[in-house]
Amino acid sequence: MIASLKGILSYKSTNYVIVDVHGIGYGVSVPLSTFYHLPDTGEMVRLVIHTHVKEDSISLFGFSDPRERDIFHLIISVSGIGPRLAINILSGISAEELVKAISTENISMLMSIPGIGKKMAERLIFELKDKIRGVASEEMPGEDVHVPVKEDALSALINLGYNSGIAKKAVDKVLHECGEKLTLESLLTESLKILSS
Repeated sequence: MIASLKGILSYKSTNYVIVDVHGIGYGVSVPLSTFYHLPDTGEMVRLVIHTHVKEDSISLFGFSDPRERDIFHLIISVSGIGPRLAINILSGISAEELVKAISTENISMLMSIPGIGKKMAERLIFELKDKIRGVASEEMPGEDVHVPVKEDALSALINLGYNSGIAKKAVDKVLHECGEKLTLESLLTESLKILSS
């Protein structure tokens, strides 16, 4: 079983990356939350891996930190949820928000995730509420009220052609200087000012 990969990031997209480890390219599916933490292609990357084995295939799912992989493991333990849907869930909501939604039985927040209807939301709460308390009781790394807005801004800047590392620095600078009163539009506007200066 592959538990982690460390190598050169030779390709990346919003849901799939290739990590070159000594000349062997490993294709890895990743959630958006991990995509936003990836370095530029050609740079060194390390991913925590879940190896999913079926009769006809072996699939790798990668995460930027072990906590997110642990939450992924909890999600796929729910009946009716496979690895692909679990990745979609972690792309539609941050790990912190997912833990909070399940812990507080917030069905509407769970239903806001693409692909999750009322029955699936209820099943997530029913099967994971007790299990996820252990995760919720520990401080989530990098917890930040700006996470959804920050990720949307980064995605927009990358789609505009900006280098992800440079875009992240600009967004972080704006958040640091402007505090909590930022909408996505204002965050993008101020970030673009920095990037174009």
